[in-house]
Amino acid sequence: MARAYYDHSVGNFLHEDPNSILGILAANNQFDLNDLQRNTWQFEIDILKRSLMGLEDGYLIFEYTIPRIGRRIDNVLIIQGLVFLLEFKVGEHAFLRDGIYQVTDYALDLKDFHKESHQRTLVPILVATEAPDERPTVSMLKEGITNVLLCNQNNIRAAIDAVLHQMSDIPLDPIVWINSIYMPTPTIIEAAQALYHNHTVADISRNDASAINLSRTTKAINQIIDYSKSHGKKSICFITGVPGAGKTLAGLNIAIERQNTDATKNEYSVFLSGNGPLVDVLQEALARDEHQRTGISKTEALRKSKEFIQIIHHFRDEAISVNTPLINKVAIFDEAQRAWTKEMLSDFMKRKKGKPNFNMSEPQFLISIMDRNEDWAVIICLIGGGQEINTGEAGLLEWFDTLKAHYPKWDVYVSDQISDSEYSQGISVPELLTGMNYHVAKDLHLAVSLRSFRSENVAGFVKSLLDLDKEKTTALYLTLKEDYPIVITRDLETAKKWVKNMAKGTQRYGITASSGARRLKKYGVWVQSKVDAKNWFLNGFDDVRSSYFMEDTATEFDIQGLELDWTIICWDANFRYNGCEFEYYSFTGSAWHNINNVKNRNYLKNAYRVLLTRARQGFVIFVPEGDKNDETRQPEFYDGIYRYLKELGVKEI
Repeated sequence: MARAYYDHSVGNFLHEDPNSILGILAANNQFDLNDLQRNTWQFEIDILKRSLMGLEDGYLIFEYTIPRIGRRIDNVLIIQGLVFLLEFKVGEHAFLRDGIYQVTDYALDLKDFHKESHQRTLVPILVATEAPDERPTVSMLKEGITNVLLCNQNNIRAAIDAVLHQMSDIPLDPIVWINSIYMPTPTIIEAAQALYHNHTVADISRNDASAINLSRTTKAINQIIDYSKSHGKKSICFITGVPGAGKTLAGLNIAIERQNTDATKNEYSVFLSGNGPLVDVLQEALARDEHQRTGISKTEALRKSKEFIQIIHHFRDEAISVNTPLINKVAIFDEAQRAWTKEMLSDFMKRKKGKPNFNMSEPQFLISIMDRNEDWAVIICLIGGGQEINTGEAGLLEWFDTLKAHYPKWDVYVSDQISDSEYSQGISVPELLTGMNYHVAKDLHLAVSLRSFRSENVAGFVKSLLDLDKEKTTALYLTLKEDYPIVITRDLETAKKWVKNMAKGTQRYGITASSGARRLKKYGVWVQSKVDAKNWFLNGFDDVRSSYFMEDTATEFDIQGLELDWTIICWDANFRYNGCEFEYYSFTGSAWHNINNVKNRNYLKNAYRVLLTRARQGFVIFVPEGDKNDETRQPEFYDGIYRYLKELGVKEI
């Protein structure tokens, strides 16, 4: 894929025949060239030929591709070491907010992920060709990015000259810039869309030396699948990783690569998740994108996305209705640690499905489904450490117990990090794996968080904070505070202003709290009111249901597996700190009650782990001051966690 459809010095561009330029653009265009696109290019060529006279030393680029999501910037002008980004809205009479956000997002994306843009000044320009004149005023959005300059077709040159009069930089080789290493970290929504468009995981995963390349994990899994297929083996793989390391991305990549409907190849894959909000959001995001790109109906697009990504309960229901093998030879189970225990699933099958004699855990039942295949099958379990957040979630050990007891002939592949306490609950490796035909594969562990692209230490910071390792947490916070802001406040309105101020362009923000945060209703944080995940995560600024409005609060159940750029984490009295240890409470009726069950305590701790690892760029923790006149919101319930965070050095706003 060419990074640009056309690029040349401004001098050559000015002397080249417009039809020749148009022909080059058309030849490099990957899509059908319609009259609208042809006319738009012709208009841009004409405007730029008029606007760039006298700037022959500059370099002009048409349709520069952002590999992460396949978006293209209309024009890039490199001159005097500065990078101008021009987004044209041909025929538009006003400077619409969507256009401003679009070109702002381009600048933010390049600044964060495009190596040759890291140290450069980026100048986003929105050109609404028929809009009234705006006097160009140059100011900074943030370090290295100016605020968007608003131009019509007649005053582009005035805006460029205004910038060149105020700033310049050391020379920049435009060919080096065009071919720069691109180090993107997509959201899981962007990743699913990009993979669905036939990009590879290498296109959309980071490639800097400090990050484990997701391609290595993909390669390791593909080798296991190919070996199992050629040797008639049944295999199960466990991919582990820190929060945000790309486990779901790796699973989606495998699902798409192995989504082969050619019956002669005997290969059909399915991506399964028990995470309802994640499935809903990904299905909807793929459908909206497919509808917009291709023009097929939204209904048809949604049908296609539902074939690719399924809620695990639907897969289970299909399997229980027959005894024959299903069509799938490769099954990817996302968040496999959240599969149900035998007690949970048996009770559900009795109550909902009328099967009183059902007596299997979800791991056992799911393996039994794939074991029906007579020749070969592969199960890929994506395991998040410390991510069990609900009653009845079995964890990793249930998978191993099932394999030992019922499927000892299956080949088992694990990472070398499987003995970490977050996965094995302190059980030694020999005890964990004895009785299984296991193989250790280092590349099945993803050790670096991709969600928090600004710092690799966020996951470690959260873990040490929850483990009460003050010295380590303080040290990690010092590495974070510049590139990944973490702050606290005792006023929710202050928190809202902070995330709005920090977010640029369409960077998404929203309010989160644990599902047990029942006494935050006083502040408008009502966790009992369930959010509509599709609208909360995907809709824009004008929709009251979206996260941007900060009226609806997402809990750990809504947001696990997904992410925002900036989050507000509302900390209630269900998870207190007394100066020595955390205390665990649930609110029922009109009072707080101690949680004594160890497993339920872990669920609560993990709920806060999930909330603290959802932000890609930074977060603010809101700790209420409480109310001495309310027995359920006494100040001492909240002061402990506030003091703990302050002792760690977390900045208060």
